[in-house]
Amino acid sequence: MDSVESWKRDLPVVAGIDGSRSHPEIVDLAADQAARHRAPLLIVHVGPGHYSGAFRVRGVVPTPDDGLHLLDLAARRAALRIPGLEVATELADGSAAQVLVARSERARLVVVGHRDGLLAQPSWGSTTAYLAHHGSCPLLVHRGSVPRSGPILLAVSGQTCTTLTIRSAFEEAAAGGCRLVALHVWTYTDPAPAGGTTAAALVAARRDAEARLAEVIESRAPRFPDVEVERLLVRDVELGYTLERASRRAQLLIAGMGRSGRFVELLYGSPGPVLRHPTACPVLLIPAHRVAPGPAQESRPAAAADRS
Repeated sequence: MDSVESWKRDLPVVAGIDGSRSHPEIVDLAADQAARHRAPLLIVHVGPGHYSGAFRVRGVVPTPDDGLHLLDLAARRAALRIPGLEVATELADGSAAQVLVARSERARLVVVGHRDGLLAQPSWGSTTAYLAHHGSCPLLVHRGSVPRSGPILLAVSGQTCTTLTIRSAFEEAAAGGCRLVALHVWTYTDPAPAGGTTAAALVAARRDAEARLAEVIESRAPRFPDVEVERLLVRDVELGYTLERASRRAQLLIAGMGRSGRFVELLYGSPGPVLRHPTACPVLLIPAHRVAPGPAQESRPAAAADRS
């Protein structure tokens, strides 16, 4: 049995909403993903009155009824967008990051957004950043825009890229009937202790990077013969500029979470322009390995409803 499909079966798409300005768009994106994967949608909200994180709501604290109302509106929106979609909601207690990490253990995909005020605060926010490092399933981050045209961008960092990340990129490109751009980030280290980098050494390092990129792409390409693939090598010093331009032209940016998390940190924490552009495409982060789903987590159902 295919190991990828075995853990996907019957698992929901989970949307984490917090009442921010972007939460309707997050619901739309999550509903579209659930429909595409023929999966149920679970919309989760951590009530501010129960929130245990570092930043609390100032002024009047919303009540549990406010949280239920927010979830009800979100569920109705999803049902109107995708008629027949199975939608359930959950009002949870505790830390939003920890709640969503727990739900990711029994999810096909978690969909969240970056913090409000993207231009003033370019990072994704603590909850999304925590999920990027600790989530058990793929994480889709809404960053202000969901383009309907353009290529799928696969960012490959480090020595290799996991099979699941590559497969996800090819599947997205095949489903959308679009081109796949495989971008490999490579670093050149001067072999001479005293400096004096030679052109020959630089060319050799680039060839090595090209060979690694070709190897990881060709391992999956035969299963998707209709997907056009473009390979693009980028040095680490050019990464911010390249990603900024690519994020405005691509439908989706896909990257592996990796074990070190360095590339993910570049995406959500860099002071560069890539995170400050208000129309950046969504980012799909694929974990280095899938944790086998455990027993269903205890939850507090708020308005669990089949809206079909």
